[in-house]
Amino acid sequence: MRTIDPARTGMTVRRRGRSVSAPASPGGRATLAPWHRPRLDPDLAEERWLQLAGYRAVAGVDEVGRGCLAGPVVAAAVILPHGWIPRDVRDSKLLPAKDRERIAAEIRAHAVAWGVGIVEPALIDRMNILQATILASQLAVAHLSVRPDALLLDSLEIAHLSIRQRALVGADRLCASVAAASVVAKVARDALMDAYDLTFPGYGFARNRGYAAPEHRAAIVDRGPTSIHRRTFIEAYVSGGGGVGSTGDTDDPAAEDGATGG
Repeated sequence: MRTIDPARTGMTVRRRGRSVSAPASPGGRATLAPWHRPRLDPDLAEERWLQLAGYRAVAGVDEVGRGCLAGPVVAAAVILPHGWIPRDVRDSKLLPAKDRERIAAEIRAHAVAWGVGIVEPALIDRMNILQATILASQLAVAHLSVRPDALLLDSLEIAHLSIRQRALVGADRLCASVAAASVVAKVARDALMDAYDLTFPGYGFARNRGYAAPEHRAAIVDRGPTSIHRRTFIEAYVSGGGGVGSTGDTDDPAAEDGATGG
């Protein structure tokens, strides 16, 4: 177990153990420690550990919209007040739209700081979705009104930031600040897709949020892509054998009713 330097914090705190065992367990599957397994209700354990280590302002960062055929990728960064967890906050994919909107409003009202970063489809096509996701996260952090001392992220660290970062698999189901960021990002992106639904009727953006739902694929075949479609995604979708007119599953099973999306 790792022990924090008492000289920095005035107390000794034992950090949780490794999240993944090393070496991997027999059969090639790494064993996750019980505390690190995804759960419904995130907590503040990781935030508290970083704060006790001297990183006072800890921001959770998460994104939504990576796997869509249309629309931007959106990231959010949230710094929660010490000891405060927004009521009912969870990974945004586990929440109905009405709850997400209520929770997002509460977060925006009470957070120490929050910021949103948006990367549009044309830029996604130019730089690829991985780099676009990193850029959206960088923008979200840059838009915080309070400079964070450390970041908690879901799997992916942000390049070119001289800030302490800790990336965890499934962080949006482990860390309250990351779950909060996922909700803020999701609500922000849904609002954009609602507006696009009015601008580009017939594609069902208010329901499918740009994911590859059957109605969306059919509209692309019938009407062609719009200016908010990711051309590289559509080309890859077709060349991969799915085809925009196929009935294959989307990467977001619940996206067709607009309930979720990541």
